[in-house]
Amino acid sequence: MTSDKTSAFEDTLAKIISVVYHPLLIPLYGLLIIFLSPTIFEYLPLAYKKILLLIVLLNNVLIPLSLIPYLKYRQLISSWFVINQKERIIPLITTSIFYFITLYIILTFKIPVFIKAFILTSAVLSSIITVINFWFKISIHSVGAGALIALVIALSVKSNDPLTLMLIAVILLAGLVLSSRLWLNSHSPKEVWLGFFLGVFTSAFLLFFF
Repeated sequence: MTSDKTSAFEDTLAKIISVVYHPLLIPLYGLLIIFLSPTIFEYLPLAYKKILLLIVLLNNVLIPLSLIPYLKYRQLISSWFVINQKERIIPLITTSIFYFITLYIILTFKIPVFIKAFILTSAVLSSIITVINFWFKISIHSVGAGALIALVIALSVKSNDPLTLMLIAVILLAGLVLSSRLWLNSHSPKEVWLGFFLGVFTSAFLLFFF
């Protein structure tokens, strides 16, 4: 009985972590990390921060989420969580399109290049995941976890500030996310680790060189 209760608790916890750390929310979390970090970005005008967050929230969170009920109604997906590899194709393509729409809008803003590079990174990662998904089911949660670690490291290097607490936090969160995907049997270890390293290395390359 106790074992069953423990297992149920762990299942619930893993599901909560997966929802809170949903891939659609990663760009939003990334912007919050940039804006709240003790760097020059902290001093950007509040109006700019609100506008950027609103654009990402609308284009990359609310609109993609609003399409899920339609796809479910049209029987293009069988689950609200879009677990099936083939069923992921349409949501991924749609999400990638909206990322590039966001990028196009953001590029017109007079804001630091680093923020534009982060949005570019999100769009590129989404496109790479979409292409990979035709042959292999990679963990998108893990890609997002790796991307946020690379973001904090890039922020740290470019601002010449260790950002120790922030880096520890994103590493611990990444550990929880990867563990939750494995616990729920949503992905194999190979799918999780490939996703994680894709997120880390692609993000690091784009954030350091653009």
